[in-house]
Amino acid sequence: MKQKKTYLRWTLVIIWMAVIFLFSNDPAVVSDEKSGNVIHVLNSLGVDLNSAFGNLANFIVRKAAHFMEYFILYMLIFNALRDEVPLKNGLIISLIATFLYACSDEMHQIFIPGREGRFKDVLIDTSGGVFAGILIMIVNKQKSISKGKK
Repeated sequence: MKQKKTYLRWTLVIIWMAVIFLFSNDPAVVSDEKSGNVIHVLNSLGVDLNSAFGNLANFIVRKAAHFMEYFILYMLIFNALRDEVPLKNGLIISLIATFLYACSDEMHQIFIPGREGRFKDVLIDTSGGVFAGILIMIVNKQKSISKGKK
């Protein structure tokens, strides 16, 4: 049973990496259109990013997407490792894997029309992983405090 659970966890990691790859494979025009669609949906929900951020709205949506993609990737990698390695090692390995995948993703974008590989995007991607790691540490700390009170 444990082996099936581990297999499923790593399958989710690979699927999510493929999702990121497919998003990065979009030419710039298609990617911009998707960001515009997100802004349109938010506007229809009453969140007017254009009035708050003007021309920066598209930029903010795109960078938030980078952050969230890699936040999720980090969580999936950590989840796949959690029964196999100690907490600290899992946090570090997950961050290294997230950073390396972000680097490879930016290199991949060099070959996509209208896209560029940017190190600042690697930093934004990795910061999504860092934030996920911090949340995991906070939750684990809270769990150990709760166990100590019982």
